[in-house]
Amino acid sequence: MSHNTHDDNSKPQNQTVAYKSRLNSWAVARLLPDEVRPEIVTRFRSRSDAEGHLHLLRRLTPSDRFEVIFDCQREESVN
Repeated sequence: MSHNTHDDNSKPQNQTVAYKSRLNSWAVARLLPDEVRPEIVTRFRSRSDAEGHLHLLRRLTPSDRFEVIFDCQREESVN
């Protein structure tokens, strides 16, 4: 009897990473005065988790500006 050694559940590593990064679309970003794009500090799956972390960061570092953003990451095609 032959065994099927092909694992249908295996995915290339980059697809797995892309999927996981799409799960965490809510982000806390640091707004820098000279930068066009904000600096992502951390990511969360839910907006409420991101807002909770935002309140903590604002208390710990009141001199920096932080905002919660929805970062819709798109997969880049690899050719």
